[in-house]
Amino acid sequence: MKTPFREARGTGPAIEETSRTPQPVRLDIQGLRAVAVSLVVLSHAGARGFGGGYVGVDVFFVISGFLITSLLLRELSTTGAISIRKFYARRALRLLPASTLVVLATLIGSWLFLSKVRFEEYAGDAVAGALYVVNIRLAVGGTDYLAEGSPPSPFQHFWSLAVEEQFYLLWPLLLLLSWGWARRGGRLALPLVICCLVSFWLSVEVTASSPPWAYFGSHTRFWELGAGALLALAAERLTRLPAAVAAPLTWAGLACVVLAAVRYDTATPFPGYHALLPVLGAGLVLAGGCAPARGDARLLLAARPLVRLGGLSYGWYLWHWPALVIVPAALGRPLDGAWALVLCLLALPLAWATLRLVENPVRFHPALRGRPGRALALGGGLSAGAAVLALTASLFPPPIDSGRDAVDTRYEIAAAADPALRLRQLLGTSGTSLPSNLRPALTDIKGTRSALYRDGCHVGYNSTRIPACVYGDRTSARVVVLFGDSHAAQWFPALDRLARTHRWKLVTLTKSSCKAAEVTIVHDGRPYSSCDVWRDRAIARIRALRPALVLVSSSEAGTPVRPAADPVRQWSDGFRTTFDALAASGAKVAVLLDTPWPRTDAVDCAAGYPLRLDRCANRLPEAIRDPSRRQAVMDAARSAHATLIDPVPWLCTPAGTCPVLVGNTLVYRDDSHLAEACAEALAPVLDTRLTLAPGARPSTR
Repeated sequence: MKTPFREARGTGPAIEETSRTPQPVRLDIQGLRAVAVSLVVLSHAGARGFGGGYVGVDVFFVISGFLITSLLLRELSTTGAISIRKFYARRALRLLPASTLVVLATLIGSWLFLSKVRFEEYAGDAVAGALYVVNIRLAVGGTDYLAEGSPPSPFQHFWSLAVEEQFYLLWPLLLLLSWGWARRGGRLALPLVICCLVSFWLSVEVTASSPPWAYFGSHTRFWELGAGALLALAAERLTRLPAAVAAPLTWAGLACVVLAAVRYDTATPFPGYHALLPVLGAGLVLAGGCAPARGDARLLLAARPLVRLGGLSYGWYLWHWPALVIVPAALGRPLDGAWALVLCLLALPLAWATLRLVENPVRFHPALRGRPGRALALGGGLSAGAAVLALTASLFPPPIDSGRDAVDTRYEIAAAADPALRLRQLLGTSGTSLPSNLRPALTDIKGTRSALYRDGCHVGYNSTRIPACVYGDRTSARVVVLFGDSHAAQWFPALDRLARTHRWKLVTLTKSSCKAAEVTIVHDGRPYSSCDVWRDRAIARIRALRPALVLVSSSEAGTPVRPAADPVRQWSDGFRTTFDALAASGAKVAVLLDTPWPRTDAVDCAAGYPLRLDRCANRLPEAIRDPSRRQAVMDAARSAHATLIDPVPWLCTPAGTCPVLVGNTLVYRDDSHLAEACAEALAPVLDTRLTLAPGARPSTR
């Protein structure tokens, strides 16, 4: 996932219910819904200038809270109670027929065209989508650093529907309790205001500490739906707004929504404080619209094209996202820019057909309407049926190998008298189809975690802790340190094997995206200050350890906060500062250059082209992520008299081809990191280079 939860931003409009009692039609709300879904679609299609279009979801949340609470209040004022049974029956008829259809269609498309290795994951997403808990699944996945390079799930767009349904599990009961308290002299809105304030506080706090949970969590979104609900409580008073106030409010609100859409982007910490702008904007449009006035935003929002588009917003939202994910895979090429917009527009006829042929016939069927028991049974059957079908499909994943065996890479390299020579021979004869004895299986490669990750030793983005992680021979006097970012951590399986063989005491000090160089980089649109703090602490720990060898490695990705006119010099100076500091501990410093990068996510590409792996291979020099950064590392290593190790000859042929398969081992686990099995297989080759670092290889005892 480029960072998976960011690519899901903006998926999912809110849905209103329909009252059986005729009510004045608010065409401006239909138009506002059209604006919101259009912003979401533009954002997903990558339209320039609409990087913050995901705020359309926040607008939908406010609309949903306003409309559904208005309906519930009418029921309370008429009957003095809320029928929870009828409430959920109405929502089942409104939501489930269309969403179930899209779940099943997306599941079929995923089986046919998307990554075969991830089909089991997609089936799990389908189950979570059908049961309205996919937001929790995405939040958990979004906190997994190793999953960040994976493409987005075609079911991600169900996250906001899940948030709404979790909200509406509690909202009718809370409203009913508040109503009873108000009848005893309390203020009806007070409990609701308190809940919204707590939710907003959680949104701000969790956005800083755990962005995926902040974005997908219902606890951090409650206040947005609650804001619309509070407007519904004040709707009668808002009808008395003077025209001179109401009309400007609607235009100001619309401006707030559009401003957020064009000023925000994926680097904006969201929701947190930033969600206030689109929520305020939607609230102002709804509030001003309670007192219709000449010259208000109805001039735009009540226009027939927007009203009609608003009526299709649910179906358009449901169809456009899987279309954007599946169709390019089916065509075998990415569709971006204008073509992505065209693809989204082609989803509109599907939305229209779904409304006319599925949603309305079920929603207004005389056998179901007004019969909550039947409606609930149908809804439960649809959800359960979709979940069962998805689980069943996961038992029959698409085939992903050629049916033929290949040589055992690890054995061939380990048994060779010259491991580097044998590796070059294997590279020259690398297969172009997945073997049946691939180890580990393609479906397991992304999920395979070395002890470094399983033990929590690889430090995440926000942390500055220095974990006490020791491997190999813990009693040995010879200490070897692995230091750097995740591209250093990818070598842990190899170094762990060598530590056990040579009885080294192996200490790991690695942090996500934290470069070894003394250069402050940008992360999530802000200075990566936690990296600078962690790096200083890690170097202090290394000085205290006084190791025999420090193996340093960093990814060539990363942008300085203050780019210099001479970037090679800037990075060279930064690396030289770090290498000198490490050498001051008395250790020999070995610098392992970054590995060549695959063309795309290697596992997903191999799953898509299991018999044409040549389509996944990259070539030099394109496989070098940043040649200038590479030169800077080399200059700094030579200046600091550190041992320089280049892994490119281990992973690319002399002709410049960098395959994704060597023997029975896939080289990469994603779009930049070595697979665990490949790194371990390269241990003998790495061993021959580490012996070049004087004093690094202790005698066995």
